[in-house]
Amino acid sequence: MISLCMDTSHTWLVIALLKDDKILGKFQERCWKKQSEEIFPQLTKLMDECQVQPEDIDEVVVSEGPGSYTGVRIAMTVAKVFCALKNIPIYTVGTLQLYAGLEKCRVVTDARGKRVYTCTYENGEATGKLEAIEIEELVNNLGDELIIGDGSLLNKEDNWPDIADNFLSLRNKWKKWDNVHLVVPEYLKSSESYLVKK
Repeated sequence: MISLCMDTSHTWLVIALLKDDKILGKFQERCWKKQSEEIFPQLTKLMDECQVQPEDIDEVVVSEGPGSYTGVRIAMTVAKVFCALKNIPIYTVGTLQLYAGLEKCRVVTDARGKRVYTCTYENGEATGKLEAIEIEELVNNLGDELIIGDGSLLNKEDNWPDIADNFLSLRNKWKKWDNVHLVVPEYLKSSESYLVKK
């Protein structure tokens, strides 16, 4: 069973090829606002390196957000078209859940407009509410949790995991969709707010 995993929902372009319980190959690089340009060249390169053909892929898993309004849609659109054409299963995993992996932590990612997306996790499960809140509000109520993600927004160090590894470790958390056409991004704020220049 070969799985294609993709995430473009934040500043990263992440592509991984899994075979059963191991990673065949992976690519993870910051490509802010360039994911749409880089996803196909990097996917082609990774498949060549792993000697995997499109017809070898049995399923696709993609992050569903929250994240960049355009970013979330890049990998999701590629995944949906690929699965629809090949008639193979599509799975999703929450972006913050993906970044948390199996850690006991709080994930924080930039939601723009002095806000962050945040949630606490343990063993791949949310232990708090997934929300978009003001940075100041979060800073004022922050405990001593391990912070994953954009820690610099909270005057801490940025701390990013190996996202491809987390796709694999969360395999039993992937959500399978019966109808590829019903797969939609998860947004915590209206699309119009992404267009407001702060």
